[in-house]
Amino acid sequence: MTAQMMIQPSSLLPNGIEIRQVNNFNLFKFTDELQSRSDELLERNKNGLLTLDEATELAGISELSRIFTLINAMVMAQ
Repeated sequence: MTAQMMIQPSSLLPNGIEIRQVNNFNLFKFTDELQSRSDELLERNKNGLLTLDEATELAGISELSRIFTLINAMVMAQ
């Protein structure tokens, strides 16, 4: 396992998430601003243009996305 530097996903919670109702489920979603930032960083990564700071930011956003995917799947399974 390789150690990876990232921003703490919890630091994105106050301004980066919202709860939206989707098909009668209340699901965690990124705000439009955080989703746009994620898309921008993913594009820069694809083109090999990420700075070290951006790479750590993308790692934190990606981890938060994985957490939300798991939680949302659990909510929908109930």
